Formats: sequence, structure tokens, C-alpha cells
Amino acid sequence: MKKVVFLFVFSLFSGNVIAQHTKQPNIVIIYADDMGFGDLNCQNPHSKIPTPNLDQLAAEGMLFKDAHSSSGICTPSRFALLTGQYHWRRGHGIVGGFGKPYFKDSDITLPQILKEQGYTTAAIGKWHLGWDWDIKNPPTINENQWGKKIKAYSHKDINWEVPIKGGPLDRGFDYYFGDGTINFPPYCWIENRLPIKAPNTHLDLGDLKTAEGHWEFRPGPMVKGWNPYEVLPTLSEKTVEWIGKQKKNKPFFLYFALPSPHAPIIPNKEFIGKSKAGGFGDFVYQTDHVVGKVLEALKENGLEDNTIVIFTADNGPERYAIERAENFGHFSSGDFRGVKRDVWEGGHHVPFIVKWPNKVEQGTVSNEVISQIDIMSTIAHICSIKLPAKAAPDSYNFLPILLQEAYKSPLREATVHNTYKDKWGLRMGDWLYINNKSGAGKKDLPDTYNALRGYQKFNTEGLLFNMKNDWGQRINLFEKYPDKVIEMKRVLEKYRNQGYSVVRE
Repeated sequence: MKKVVFLFVFSLFSGNVIAQHTKQPNIVIIYADDMGFGDLNCQNPHSKIPTPNLDQLAAEGMLFKDAHSSSGICTPSRFALLTGQYHWRRGHGIVGGFGKPYFKDSDITLPQILKEQGYTTAAIGKWHLGWDWDIKNPPTINENQWGKKIKAYSHKDINWEVPIKGGPLDRGFDYYFGDGTINFPPYCWIENRLPIKAPNTHLDLGDLKTAEGHWEFRPGPMVKGWNPYEVLPTLSEKTVEWIGKQKKNKPFFLYFALPSPHAPIIPNKEFIGKSKAGGFGDFVYQTDHVVGKVLEALKENGLEDNTIVIFTADNGPERYAIERAENFGHFSSGDFRGVKRDVWEGGHHVPFIVKWPNKVEQGTVSNEVISQIDIMSTIAHICSIKLPAKAAPDSYNFLPILLQEAYKSPLREATVHNTYKDKWGLRMGDWLYINNKSGAGKKDLPDTYNALRGYQKFNTEGLLFNMKNDWGQRINLFEKYPDKVIEMKRVLEKYRNQGYSVVRE
């Protein structure tokens, strides 16, 4: 009799667990690479690139028109998204080939908190946040990289048989599949902690060509016959396959980090000529196609209705966008000034779409300022997760915006814009302050492009713009409103010094 009662109670308890799991939404973050705000057709009426799947995603969810990445380059933005903290609390640069992890073991990540709640977690695609490789020897191969002599690792310098530590599986992910970073060694597929096939030669692309721009590849170990043109299709197939293995009674979190449309710009043959913006436009079109495959897989597996899909990008478009604008009349930054690496708006003002069936009203648009660092707090609130005290110190909860509930606007007291350590921007409401006479990263925009867009250079100590009336950052109000400059300087200094910018109740 006791055994029967135990089984009955156990079945009730198991049923409750399953019921709780089914209530928890699946979460999919699709993270594009170097995609500008103006590359999406749904938010740039002058775009020369068809993006039907992303347009449909926006039509079925909420389009954020004032969303930002933490940095104007990739590694820092990825760190910020996954930890809910500004990248500059840790660093400003990117992780090089065979670079150490950007994370500390004490960091609390989004996949970690979801995994603790019973989520199955996976990262597929670009990592670019470092691993602890088992390196046997210092770099042994002499190379020329962009006119500079460097030392590169040979495939014989790395112990490929030792499981790699410090990567996705040590940051809360149950599963990883990807190529690490398409333009950094090693050039091979990595699954979980090991290469599927160990590199056995040195980078050699033979007679392969890009559709636009340069290869951007750093020298290093490669699997013989490695073909960059196979990367995006393989990642697409692997993602669809992984989704097909998920069960409806077990929630999952998928971080699908696309390598596109980052250089090398390599659209596959079937996508050539699909846009009116050259090779890059075709690559964006292919990226949109991959997004469509993921959305289709969710629908076909009966997962669509209980899945939150977030689409965004790590930073603005690469500098190739300048020539693209001149040649094709397509402005990847849209109406914004600047490109990747810049504190100018175009460096970090990114696409951001959220679809959540039966929760987020279809076809809605928000003009509220949000940041990708806000994803962690928002998901924590959705899943009723109480974040540890030191977790996500800069992450605001934008769930009230998604559900169109009452909230105090602006949601964020202020938002810091930064790429390199000597140049900072601060957005407060409609105001934007930059602590320099230019928002450029390493290089200012060329004079020909400035003339094309009507941009002028400024000579004041800093810059101040009203973003409500001047999204193009053409009217410098720095000298007209000195009190506003002083106020914003103080807020920026406070955020940088105190180690957090959000106080939770």
C-alpha cells in the first residue's frame, strides 16, 4: 500500500515539474554579426536588401527602434549580452586566435541561471569569447599579416586531444557546436570541448575569393580542405537539427550566434544577385534566409507558440559600408552617423526584434531606449528567477514594454556607449553626450562620405546632441547647454566608478 501511495505522490510531483516546465517559455537569441540598423527592410524604407523573414518576425512581434549593443565591436558586446553588465567593466578589446577567456569563473551568465531552472542550453555558431587551450609551444610560423611580421601557431603547437576548458560549456551551456570565430584560427569544427577533426595544416584558401572586401583571416592551424563557404549553411543545418531534438515538456535556451554578415563576405551561389547592394547585400539576404529556417524549425516542431525569439546584432556595419553607400546607395547604418567601432550612433544602434506569441502584441513598435545588457534581467523576470546580488549590475527589465504595461519612462536612467577606453558616450532620455570632439573609433569617416551625408566635423571639447530631433548627430549643442553637459559627465563618472548602474528592489 505504501508503495502505491509513494508512486501516486511521485507521479503528482513529476506532473507538477512537467507542468512548470511547459509554462516556462523556450528562449532563442539569434545574434547577427556586423549587421546595421539600415540593413533590415522593415526599418529602412530605402534599403536595397530584401529581408522577408526578419520583416515577418517584426510583423509578428515588437520592433525596438532605439536598441543598442554595449560595444561597437564583437567580443565585448557578446560578453555584455551574456552577463548583463557593460563590457568595459571587464575590457575593451576582442579575443584573438587562441586567446584566453573573457570571463572570470565568478561571472554569472544567462545560460547559467536558466540551466539552474531546468533549461536545456545550447550555443551554436560564433563564440569569440576565448578558451583555455592546451598550447605546447610558442608560435613557430613566421607570417605577414596586413603588412606586419607576426608569429603564428602551427597545428603542431596545440594539443588537440585535450578537452578545451573555459569555453561555452564552462559558462552554462550544455552543448556547443561551431567554428569558434570564422576569421580566427583554428579553422575547424568544434563540438563541446573538442575539434571534430583536428587541424592538420596551415591556413591556405587556395583560389577561393570573396564577394566583397577581404578575407580578414588571421593565419593559423586549419583542417585541410576547410571551406569558409560551408560555415553558414552547416550552422543553419545544425541549429535546425538541434531544435528538432527538443521536447515540449522541457524548456530550452538557444544562443545562435551567426558569423554573418561579418567579413569575409561570402554568400553562397544561390543567393548571389538577390539584393541590389552587392555581395554584402546578398550575404544579408542569406542571413535572413537562415533566420527563416530557424523560425520554420520552431513551427514544424510545435514549439513556436511557447518560444520567445530575440533577434539582434553585436554592433553596426563594418567600414565596407561606406563604399557600399557610395556604389549602391544602400546605407547600412540607416540614418545614423558612424559604423562599427564608433561611439557615433551607427556603431552600436542595432536591430532588435522580440516575438513572443500570445504575449507580445503583433506589429508593435517601441521607441524606448534599451540595451542588449537588459536581456538578462528581462528573461529573469519572465522566468521568475531572482538574480544573485552581484549579477547583471547594468541590466534593466524591459518586460513591461513587451507586455505594454505601465512603467516609468525612460526605462533606463542612462545608457553608456563605448568601444575603446578613451572615448565615451552617455544617453539620457533624448540627450547624448560624447566626451570628445568626434565619435569616431580608430578612423573618422572619409570626407567623401561625410559630404554625401552632410556631416561636418566639430571642434568643441565634447559633443551634445538631442536625439529626438537629430538622429544624424549633425547639430552640436555642447556649448549651448553647459549645465546638461556637467550633469551627464557626473552620471557617466558615477557609473564607471561604482560598479553598477541599476539598483534592484
